[in-house]
Amino acid sequence: MKTLIKVAAISCATVSLVLMARYSVAASDFVGVRQITAASKERGSDLAVTVWYPADAGGKPVTLGENRFFVGTDAMLEAPLSRGKYPLILLSHGAGLGGTPQAMSWIATPLAKQGFVVAAPVHFGNGGPNRSAEETMKLWLRPADISATLDAIEKQPLFENHFKVGRIGVLGLSMGGNTALALAGGRVDPVRLASYCDNDALNPSLCKWVKESSVDLHAMDMKLAGRDNEDKRIEFIMAIDPAPVDVFQADTFSKVSIPVEIVNLGQPGTIPLTALASGIAMAVPNGAYSTISEASHYSLLGECKPDAAAMAESENIGDPICSDGNGQSRLKIHQKLVTMAIEAFDQKLRSP
Repeated sequence: MKTLIKVAAISCATVSLVLMARYSVAASDFVGVRQITAASKERGSDLAVTVWYPADAGGKPVTLGENRFFVGTDAMLEAPLSRGKYPLILLSHGAGLGGTPQAMSWIATPLAKQGFVVAAPVHFGNGGPNRSAEETMKLWLRPADISATLDAIEKQPLFENHFKVGRIGVLGLSMGGNTALALAGGRVDPVRLASYCDNDALNPSLCKWVKESSVDLHAMDMKLAGRDNEDKRIEFIMAIDPAPVDVFQADTFSKVSIPVEIVNLGQPGTIPLTALASGIAMAVPNGAYSTISEASHYSLLGECKPDAAAMAESENIGDPICSDGNGQSRLKIHQKLVTMAIEAFDQKLRSP
């Protein structure tokens, strides 16, 4: 078993130099974005899917992920797809304020600019106007959303003959990291999931919402919770601050056959146990683990607008959504995460 453990410490200037030097050949001048649908037998309805891709000039300027709290990211709606063949990254978003594909545009857009097609389905109920604590806790449905998205995008005429055969990866953020690990072969323990919110110790914010919504996890139908969600079409998994990781059956990760890279956000000793995934990285035969000590779990949200923190406090949001680690700007943390993702997916999906 070979597990790489490292601590990321990259300056903003270094990030820019790395991107310019290593990825200028693959970079596209424009990023296109389209909305497609994916049929889902699990959900009983179609999934809305956002796709970012390398584009030529054209389309309509749009900004994704912007709201009263967060800065958005620009792209070109329905711009022409650039000629070439590209690796595919399936993106799984988190819950709450990060619970939509557009909320992850800060990382999806630069990945597309560097020559990847990025496709992200809506995990129903995890965010937006239809937010539901009960649907959010049905973790076993999320991997199926990603597999259904892969089925759909492979059949999209626009992308026909534009994918590199077999070059498919998954990027998961927060609860999306749990989804990514499940697609690699990790299996949820239904007993652990049912007892997850017996008290607020594991995840105070999430479990408070679950209780306020009168959701009893012990009463939820868990027959499918522990099923195998592995998708053998996927070649590489990257999970950033995956949560909850303490609901998995630990012994399933020793059987994972693909490379898995896990990134935790925060200083050692301060990372919440429900997100701490160093043990999983060590259990995976081809696992890698790193941390960004100056970040926090909230660094996975968009860059905050100047008055966002005060607005969130006045609206009793409850979570410090604009709080990062030791004072480094969220923009710089995002740049580090983008660089790490580009390097990882480039190595795993582009190398011979």
